[in-house]
Amino acid sequence: MPQGAPLVPPAVLARADRILLVTHLAIGDFTYLQACLRAFSRAHPHTRIHLWVDERRRTADPEAWPHLRKYALYDWLAACPWIDKVYDSTYSPALLAQSIDEARAARYPVVASLAVVDCHRYAHLARRISPDGFVVGLTKPAERLLHMVSRWSGYRKLDAALAVYRPEDCAHQHISDIYAGWFARCFGVDVPPAARLPQLDVPERWAQAAQAQFATWGFAPGQSVVFVNAYSKSPDRTWPLERVAALARALRERAEWRDAGVVVNVVPEALDDARRVLERRADPALAHVRLFSAEEHFFQLPAVMALCRLVISVETAVMHLANAVGVPVVALMRRNHPEWAPIDRERSTVLMVPALDDWVTRISVDDVLAVLDGTRQPPR
Repeated sequence: MPQGAPLVPPAVLARADRILLVTHLAIGDFTYLQACLRAFSRAHPHTRIHLWVDERRRTADPEAWPHLRKYALYDWLAACPWIDKVYDSTYSPALLAQSIDEARAARYPVVASLAVVDCHRYAHLARRISPDGFVVGLTKPAERLLHMVSRWSGYRKLDAALAVYRPEDCAHQHISDIYAGWFARCFGVDVPPAARLPQLDVPERWAQAAQAQFATWGFAPGQSVVFVNAYSKSPDRTWPLERVAALARALRERAEWRDAGVVVNVVPEALDDARRVLERRADPALAHVRLFSAEEHFFQLPAVMALCRLVISVETAVMHLANAVGVPVVALMRRNHPEWAPIDRERSTVLMVPALDDWVTRISVDDVLAVLDGTRQPPR
């Protein structure tokens, strides 16, 4: 194949009425991947885009299924007109088998695996779904000698392969640049830098619901509100609730933020702890704090964020959604994944931990206040 030619031959794409993209997709991933999917749809309007969203927390435990079934990303995907179908029921072994049978019956002419972990297993899955189609996928070298055979066994299922980005590739690249590179190399689709900024249109229903929620919380029209997200799925990216409380108290002591409300984003399973720390103490210095959890629908989250003056968030999808709704964000980040910094430099301030192995807890309340006070402007 000539250097620079798309890995999926143009003639194959020209005949393809649909394509299946297989990935373990999180909200942060989709915030930037959506630009590539949109560009693909415009470049190949005859090809319908189907997404396989693989649930890596898959389990045979029925008690976990209700939580896995209600993954907020599915709400967002359902609202995207350029995504024709989503395989969103892979959270149990039985449903995984059913989804594979359904996908095999579709006889996809092109399947692309965009999984960056367990690449060899997703290569197997892609070929299992499409025995006779053109399969392209990401690859990653074996970390240990004993893994080489399993990796080779998976990658030989691919008709074309693209290496996953390496840590040294991330020093000067944003994740959106990496995604755009994948689509250029695999499909010949150009996603220019200006098109890589995340976009999110909040439906009017949820925008009005957010305004009603603000009124219920007692926030006056035009009042400044700070949105704080301290939660992550992993402890190294989580900020303690006690620091959220300390930050909320400190804001009342600053003239610019004295009358501001504070909305604390809380994952449903942590609501009881948050109420204990932030509500049940009857602390008058926390009277301006309100707890929020998007338990009904994904769009509740960006709708509330869009009404705020500032977002302060640990290293989760929230800091990317702040860019998507155009609200300034202070992002609290570790140093091991700089490619995942918020993309909008004009509206984003990144507070990095001091050392590579540090947790986000190394960032103090004073560090955040220094940014808000304008006495610290950390380099990007």
